[in-house]
Amino acid sequence: MAGTHNGTNGVKHNADTERGKTADSDSGIAWGRILAMVVALCVLIAACAVTWIFQDWQTSLIVLAILVVVYVLVFYWRWLYVACRTAPRDFTALYYYVKILSLSKKFTKKNYGMPDIFHDMVVKHPHKACFLFEDQIWTFKQVEDFSLRTSAVLRSKGVKKGDVVGVMMGNCPEMPAIWLGITRLGAVAPLINTNQTRNTLLHSINIAKCDVVIYGDEFEAAFQEISEELNPSIKLYKFTHRQLNTSNDAVKVVESSNDFTSMLESTPPAKWTKSEGDGFNGKILYIYTSGTTGLPKAAVISSSRMVFMASGVHYLGGLNRNDIIYCPMPLYHSAGGCITMGQAMIFGCTVVLKKKFSASAYFKDCAKYNATAAHYIGEMCRYVLATPSSPADTQHKVRVVYGNGMRQTIWPEFVKRFRIKKVAEFYGATEGNANIVNVDNKMGAIGFVSRIIPAVYPIAILRVDQDTGEPIRNSKGLCQLAKPGEPGVFIGKINPKLASRAYLGYVDKEASEKKIVRDVFNYGDSAFISGDILVADELGYLYFRDRTGDTFRWRGENVSTTEVEAAVSRVADQRDAVVYGVEIPNTEGRAGMCGIVDLDDSLDLDRLAADIAKDLPKYARPIFIRKMESVDMTGTFKMRKVDLQKEGYDPSVVKDKLYYLDPKLDKYLPLGVEEYNKIMTGQIRL
Repeated sequence: MAGTHNGTNGVKHNADTERGKTADSDSGIAWGRILAMVVALCVLIAACAVTWIFQDWQTSLIVLAILVVVYVLVFYWRWLYVACRTAPRDFTALYYYVKILSLSKKFTKKNYGMPDIFHDMVVKHPHKACFLFEDQIWTFKQVEDFSLRTSAVLRSKGVKKGDVVGVMMGNCPEMPAIWLGITRLGAVAPLINTNQTRNTLLHSINIAKCDVVIYGDEFEAAFQEISEELNPSIKLYKFTHRQLNTSNDAVKVVESSNDFTSMLESTPPAKWTKSEGDGFNGKILYIYTSGTTGLPKAAVISSSRMVFMASGVHYLGGLNRNDIIYCPMPLYHSAGGCITMGQAMIFGCTVVLKKKFSASAYFKDCAKYNATAAHYIGEMCRYVLATPSSPADTQHKVRVVYGNGMRQTIWPEFVKRFRIKKVAEFYGATEGNANIVNVDNKMGAIGFVSRIIPAVYPIAILRVDQDTGEPIRNSKGLCQLAKPGEPGVFIGKINPKLASRAYLGYVDKEASEKKIVRDVFNYGDSAFISGDILVADELGYLYFRDRTGDTFRWRGENVSTTEVEAAVSRVADQRDAVVYGVEIPNTEGRAGMCGIVDLDDSLDLDRLAADIAKDLPKYARPIFIRKMESVDMTGTFKMRKVDLQKEGYDPSVVKDKLYYLDPKLDKYLPLGVEEYNKIMTGQIRL
């Protein structure tokens, strides 16, 4: 252990030394450029002076103009090239950014909460379809009427401003209608992940400090399991999925004290009133992080934050108010629950809701409902692409798909096969204060940072220590911008005075503080630090590289799990692949290990080894392979890898088939107890 520790320190020291050399080199180049510019400026002045003395001042001005043009071309030609290439993109985005700020300003002036914003859409077109669900059509007025019933029921049960009413329901029109009814009373609605059970469910209820929880009847068993541990003061209401019987000629009887559906039937809708919350900047929702590591955290969502997220995708993603949007995303996450719900609530789009994502039904559903736009996330596009080709691939009206997590390796094939005109890939953290969108269909990009007007946009990419994730500071203690091609961490600049740039963070204030970096570009300023590593090219296009902590070091090189997962998945016929680093005794760094789903044991490991050797450098190729039946996924199709990493490659712990890469044969060989012991004792060196 001591040897490993010292080796790590040596690597860290060498990395710091290299950074120092790079900084010195950059400084030398900068001073050389400044000196050259000063000399050129002196020559320019001298030439003008000589011309004035021996000719006349008019000729001197002509010479000045010519020399200025030459000077600019010599020293700024590259900037001019970048400016010409990116000006249309930057100013188009700036135009839409101004529209987003204008929309935000309008709602700020009226101090509208989300129920008030939605009411404007109801008044504008009450009978337009708001939600399409299975064979149901819910108009804007029907959604608001349902939310008003919810408000009336909860008010009768004592719910008031400041209370917390959790909602755990699957995708259906009633789910957003219920949280609209909750927030109209000034209460906050945590949207609980429907996959949660036992300790995780209990944690989510407690961390949000719920006073009430409304849950779908399909989750009755989950609440029975935690009933004894749940605080008895928390009221539980069960929603039963059935068509409401609201006719006046029938006597309504509440079946039980917690039957929320019967309560809705027996209570007339409340009269519409303006939201009783804290207006545009007031809290409306708690959205839980997906929990790829540790227990979920509850991120705070205000009406202003929801408007900023939804309008960014709407304007920059090329959506319009007449779009019919297909959404198979879970509504308890910000992607479906805020960004796509916002298209209906803020802009009056029609949204198609799906109970659960189905790869084979994705474009069939789009055709069925005449969708013109569709939402994706995570590995969803890879699953859709892996389905057999069919006429449904092109028998749809979808012109734009938007979401985040489409891998660059499948992007060209996806848009070609399904004839998609635009992919609006976006990036942003639920708990953050900044979002970026691919505005001009640049393949693989998740957005951009302007090279010509960078100060206008509230984002930046900072130089960062690849091992710790900490920003690298200059001699003054301030952060530094990452250069083109240099990996850096994404930040959103915080400005509490602007709703669009305020940072709300988590319910847990201590966890929120950990996401703030201070003294960024000036002493006293601050920014939300995402922890995600991005790379910008010369034109400012941004590409996702990895998450801090998902990069591991092997053979003195940094290995990106995201890049390796994409490469392995591509050569393994789009199988699920999850990559992580594992330790080998007395060996510096972590060796790459890859879990691959192989249900029928048909994966050809010889071919895999040969193919990834073409795509990946030697240090990035997985040393260990684990064949699995499935990969544990979050609700937003992110792969959980913490438990896999803990299990490692010990055959006595792992029941799946294991293999290791023989360095001499360059092939994967079975890894049993004997081979494992030899690796542990150094008899097999990897």
